[in-house]
Order: sequence, then C-alpha cells, then structure tokens
Amino acid sequence: MTEPVSILSVAEAFPPHRLRQAEVVGLCRDVFAGRPEMFARLEEAYGNAGVETRSSCVPIEWYNEPHGWPERAALFQENALALLEAAATEALSQAGLTAQDVDTVVAVSTTGIATPSLDAHLLNSLGFRSDINRLPIFGLGCVGGVTGLARAADMARTRPGQTVLLLVVELCALTFRPQELTKANIIASALFGDGAAAIVLRSGEEAGAPARYLGSAEHTWPNSLDIMGWRVEDDGLGVIFSRDIPSLVRQDVRPAMERFLESLDTDLSALAGIVAHPGGRKVLEAYEGALDLAPDVLRHSRAVLKDQGNMSAVTALCVLNRAIGAGDTGLHAMLALGPGFTAGFGLVDLG
Repeated sequence: MTEPVSILSVAEAFPPHRLRQAEVVGLCRDVFAGRPEMFARLEEAYGNAGVETRSSCVPIEWYNEPHGWPERAALFQENALALLEAAATEALSQAGLTAQDVDTVVAVSTTGIATPSLDAHLLNSLGFRSDINRLPIFGLGCVGGVTGLARAADMARTRPGQTVLLLVVELCALTFRPQELTKANIIASALFGDGAAAIVLRSGEEAGAPARYLGSAEHTWPNSLDIMGWRVEDDGLGVIFSRDIPSLVRQDVRPAMERFLESLDTDLSALAGIVAHPGGRKVLEAYEGALDLAPDVLRHSRAVLKDQGNMSAVTALCVLNRAIGAGDTGLHAMLALGPGFTAGFGLVDLG
C-alpha cells in the first residue's frame, strides 16, 4: 500500500436559494408544456429521484427564461468563486491553517468555464502565496470529486510536508435550458443541485486527522462516450444521459471495484462502509445489488441526495463529510461514475 495522505478537514458551502421538489415539478410542468404527453409520462421521475430539496445559485424563476452563454458564464464565475471562498475558508479554519499555508490548490468543475481559472481568481481574494502550485481540472463531471481527491492526494504524496487544498464546485442550475424538451433534460431537472466542497490534505500520518487517504484507481469503459456528458449548444450546455446507467452498474462495477481493492491488499469484506456518489435513487439501488450491500450502508449517500440533490462532482465529498461527521470509522471505499464513461475509486480510513 502506498504512503497514506492525511485528510485534515472537509467543508461544504451551498448557495442561498432552496428549491423544494414540489416547486420544481410545478415549474417544469409549465416549462415542458410544449410536450405535455412526454412530461406526463416522465413526471414520476421527480417523486422517484430521492430528492426533496436542493440549493440553487439562482431563484426558481430563472429556470423558466432563456439565457445565453455570456450571462451563464458571468453567473458561474460570480457564484462559483463565492462558494469556493466559503468552503475553502471553513476547511482551512478547521485545519488550523490560513491561505498562506497552502502550497498547492486543485480546482475541479465541469458546469461552467472561466479563464483565468477559478483558482487564479482565488489567489487574490483568499490571499494565496504567489508561488502556489495550481491545477485546474475540467470535464470529469460527476466523478470529479472522487478523481479530484485522488489527484490532490497524489500531489500531496509527492510533496512531503506540503499542504494541498482541493476545491470542487458545480453549478448545475446554470446548465438548465428550458427550450430543450427531452427526456434527459427532465431527468436532470429532477436531480441536479448546486454546491461546493473543500478538503485540506497533507502527506503522512497527522495526529487528529479525521481520515487517511490510502489509494485510488479508475476504470474507463471503451466505446462509452455517449453515456454521460454535455453537448455544447449555442446558448449553453445540453445534458447527455444516453444509456441505462443502473444496468451498467449492476453488470460491471463490482469486478472493477474488486480489482481496485485487491491492488491495495484488501477486499469488500474488509470495508466498514462505502462513500458513493448518489447519481440518483436507481443508481444507489444498483450499487446495493451489485455489491450485495445492506440497506443502511448507503445511508449517507441517500441523505445527501435527499437534502441537496445530485451536485455532480461535489456530492461524493459531501457524503464523505457526512460519514466523518457521524463518527464513522474504518475502511471506506469511495465510488463515483462520470463522463468517459469512467468509474472513480478511492480508499479512505476514517477515525
């Protein structure tokens, strides 16, 4: 097993607007009025999603109006930076550090574009040192939290004694396009929320650290580019959900997970829990079936989905934060799926 990396803190931040699922259903019934038969057929998706509330960087009325790239980009940068500042400040405070103590920052997002990247903007607003190492990561989608944590841990491991700050933000609200009257867009509107997370890491064993990061792996399926992602449209990003993801999970995730755990000299029986990205209720049920999990193993994943929806890359880190906050201990496997089509795995030791 490789040298462990200490997770010194995990923090979250959410935008101010709270959306109840019943409100979203009412809005989308109007938005998709042009295809009433299709919406009636898919309306049950809102009740079956496992989502009760979620946070949004824009008020609910915003979703019922057309918006172009310039407006979306400006809203993304403004709100993403505010959330990352809040999450980073809290994570550093929990770790007893300041922005001046950070040697490397890894910033992950897929729901908006900013150049200079978000981490460059934060150098000024948070007060990072001018010699800080920056790694912005784009395009990982829902797997971005798990894979971003793996990249941040790799960087910490190769820089003994240095402090690495992982920042993840997704503003799924800003990708909603009311004129796209498709099944995929309806499913997205039933699931997606906004949020940010930050994690402070340092190589080696740190006294009092709530978790240790032990290793990671990925599995990408050939010829699977059409399963999940974004299409670049004239006015924004169009969502892609093209295949039955729960079926793929049931068939293929267990062998990939077992190979990953074997590479770290452990197996499923040694796990005390699983930190799974809750892509949706059906995906969580598919994980349970594929991995033979007891009903309460994914309780934190279900709780985050219920309270905040699917926040793409941010969600798995919020599940990790729930597990730490609940006092869970022992080996936990992290698991998420994203564009590629890719499964991301991580192994953490809590407590």
